[in-house]
Amino acid sequence: MLLEVKNLRTYFRTTKGILKAVDDVSFSLDRGEALGIVGESGCGKTTCALSIAKMLPKEGYIEGGEVLLNGKDLARLSEKEIRSHRWKDVSIVFQGAMNALNPVMTVGKQIAEAIELHDKLDRAAAMQKAADMLELVDIPKDRIDRYPHEFSGGMKQRVMIAMALACNSKVVIGDEPTTALDVMIQAQILELLEKLRQQMDMGLILITHDLSILSETCDRIAVMYAGKIVETGTAEDIFEHARHPYTQRLTACFPDISAKKIIPEGIEGFPPNLIQPPKGCRFHPRCQHAIERCRQDDPAMVWLAKEHQAACHLVEMPHE
Repeated sequence: MLLEVKNLRTYFRTTKGILKAVDDVSFSLDRGEALGIVGESGCGKTTCALSIAKMLPKEGYIEGGEVLLNGKDLARLSEKEIRSHRWKDVSIVFQGAMNALNPVMTVGKQIAEAIELHDKLDRAAAMQKAADMLELVDIPKDRIDRYPHEFSGGMKQRVMIAMALACNSKVVIGDEPTTALDVMIQAQILELLEKLRQQMDMGLILITHDLSILSETCDRIAVMYAGKIVETGTAEDIFEHARHPYTQRLTACFPDISAKKIIPEGIEGFPPNLIQPPKGCRFHPRCQHAIERCRQDDPAMVWLAKEHQAACHLVEMPHE
């Protein structure tokens, strides 16, 4: 197992109390595997990513749990210790490359910085590798001395991918990597990530609020709601055999071009306040099927098939 996240709890200090952004989350990732994490905005997806790389803002902290990369617990490392693992073992492709890139540095120098730090190369060798990385993501190497404003949105995102892969990172996290890009460019970025995943045998975590982009890019999907993972499974499990009411409503929000032409229904209500989350299942205030037990007891994950789990009191009992 390349990466194991076990019972991760990441909280934020606020003026109104402790916000439980990620609350007892567990998942795993093998080398060469793609895992999609999906859910509404504010459900804890990005906080999960930042926790793995220990890049939380100053108000955030890991309250408990483990982040095991090849057996080493990254969650327990100091800021000085984790620096040797960022970009070399774990890297993040942030959403909105226009804000993630330094506008006054050439893209080549920005890629070369991580290479110099982790691969211990001199500037000339690091720049040569940076040029090679640009070519890897289909950007001509003669653009290495250009500034971010000289690139389109899609090309900036390719630069971010080149930075993430520059030190042969074992785990790459794409945090909404196609946000703000048009549909054609989105498809190109996803195809590029898929090609590089197979070519470099890296583990890929793809975070999004759009279930539709995960169906052909991810081996497994984890559905998050209000700081918890409520269902996991293969793409077929999630799209064809979803058992958690939230997953069912989430998939129903997308139109089916092969079915009768109707406007998809949204999910009534709003995600809960994570400073004071509801007792029991956190989805029960919005769930049409909630029973009294849902309002009292937090459901545990139940195995439904070989790779399919759901945390809901209404699902079938586990089978052999």
